[in-house]
Amino acid sequence: MEVTDTISGLQEYLSIFRRDGEKVGFIPTMGALHEGHASLVDAAVADNDFVVVSIFVNPLQFAPDEDLDSYPRDLLNDLRICEDHGADLIFTPSFNEIYPNGDLESVGVGSVALPLEGEARPDHFAGVAAVVSRLFKVMGPCWAYFGEKDFQQIAVVKELVMDQGLEIEVVACPTVREDDGLALSSRNAYLSLEERNQAPILYRALQAGVVAIEEGEIDLKKVTSLIVRMVEAVPDARLEYAAIVDPVTFVTPSFPVDSGVPLRLLVSCWFGSARLIDNLGVQVP
Repeated sequence: MEVTDTISGLQEYLSIFRRDGEKVGFIPTMGALHEGHASLVDAAVADNDFVVVSIFVNPLQFAPDEDLDSYPRDLLNDLRICEDHGADLIFTPSFNEIYPNGDLESVGVGSVALPLEGEARPDHFAGVAAVVSRLFKVMGPCWAYFGEKDFQQIAVVKELVMDQGLEIEVVACPTVREDDGLALSSRNAYLSLEERNQAPILYRALQAGVVAIEEGEIDLKKVTSLIVRMVEAVPDARLEYAAIVDPVTFVTPSFPVDSGVPLRLLVSCWFGSARLIDNLGVQVP
């Protein structure tokens, strides 16, 4: 496994492997890697001849009052995980390497970026779009892997790829969970023991919503209320949003919902200083 912190170094490695038509996989991350990220590396290694992982804490996707300064960082552990799972090249750029001379490329985001996370974190997706656009352009044609825990982010990235005409295939991979259902996240490190014990309510509430729909409930307001009640019954939970939307448009379908329609149930909640998100998909029977 090799490591480079420059775009020129990255592209030099890529040119060597592309010379023979090798397939390139890419996993953009902010570090603090866990088994969820490792599963993305595993998927990329299985699908591609050469796999790149980027590690860059992008300040543009943090609001001034968010956790940029305290965001977990452990480069040595990140490198170990990447090597153990078969990544070929790790790209660890500085801020100036991604945004030379502070030149922040303006990247628009589409309508899927407006609700839910877009309302809760107004500048977040613009920051994501800025860094992902830059990374994709320096990577060139590749298969890019993202975890479904950040489901709305995947939709934003897919829309960006289409709008910019990039030769990128976005691959969505299943959310990796603890045994009790809690979705793996770098921010789980912020949870106290008591908060950690309560946090799986997000998954259980989403599961309850899925079961309700599968058993014939087509009034999505009732299903959403069920999710809200379950989460708010937990002492330390501060629910930010719960919603059921079309997985492409992120608009809540009108009542009644037609059979066969795919839906996505999403939730965001604070436990102490940890903001956690989760989601599950279901199809109306």
